[in-house]
Amino acid sequence: MSEPPSAIGAPGLPARGGAEVLPPPPPARGLTRARVTGIVLLGVWALVGIGTVLFLLASWNVELFTRYAPRYLSGLLVTVELVAISVLAGAVLSVPIALGRRSKSRIIGVLAYTYVYFFRGTPLLAQTFLVYYGLGSLRPELESVGLWWFFREAWYCAIFTFSLNTAAYQAEILRGAIESVGRGQWEAASALGLSRLQTVYKIIIPQAALVALRPYGNEIILMIKGSAIVAIITVYDLMGETRRAYSRTFDFQTYIWAALIYLGIVEMLRMTIDRIERRLTRHLRR
Repeated sequence: MSEPPSAIGAPGLPARGGAEVLPPPPPARGLTRARVTGIVLLGVWALVGIGTVLFLLASWNVELFTRYAPRYLSGLLVTVELVAISVLAGAVLSVPIALGRRSKSRIIGVLAYTYVYFFRGTPLLAQTFLVYYGLGSLRPELESVGLWWFFREAWYCAIFTFSLNTAAYQAEILRGAIESVGRGQWEAASALGLSRLQTVYKIIIPQAALVALRPYGNEIILMIKGSAIVAIITVYDLMGETRRAYSRTFDFQTYIWAALIYLGIVEMLRMTIDRIERRLTRHLRR
């Protein structure tokens, strides 16, 4: 008669063949090196945060805050508007680029790959300079085609550059999310008689959205932080207003204010993405 299933492989009991099955090792206890390192780093960051708060309290200037707070708010609105327009425009541009990356045509595939490779492989600051200063040197040619009104404004150049840059990243996010859905999903939809549009809308996009949500959120966060470079080309966003406030007061806390505002924006966005993800994956939790 064979052994009962509960006895096979039980800790401390001989298994079939005479080999003894040992219990798993107990979990590590106490302060490991990794845990000590984490505690030390958390302590350092806590000290930095406390020091920053104490510095702001000690150097608080009511007159300075009253004078420049409205300008900071104006710069914040410019930053939000710049990022929102660029991300939306980039989302529209990313669709044909992602389709081009998946195209069976070699020419279209190479063109899409070259676009993505250039904008992901070069700094955003260099791209901004190429558009603002490079195209600015082509004024006669741009005037002849009626585009000088667009490229003479730093605001439009920033939106144009940021849209092209984020379109490359969003195209790769979209392509990777679509390719993460198994081929069997397409075949099952075809077996059910669904059209390609119905398959994409009802089956592929809901699954791809879960995969792409986090990368899209990270891309928006990077755009928010990268938007600070437009201050160099005279766009008075949040960083532009910060630079102007510092040039007139030489008070270092003006940059601390800007850093805290950027940190608050990023944290609110992170919490929003977490909430959306929990909402979309509620059917996966037990």
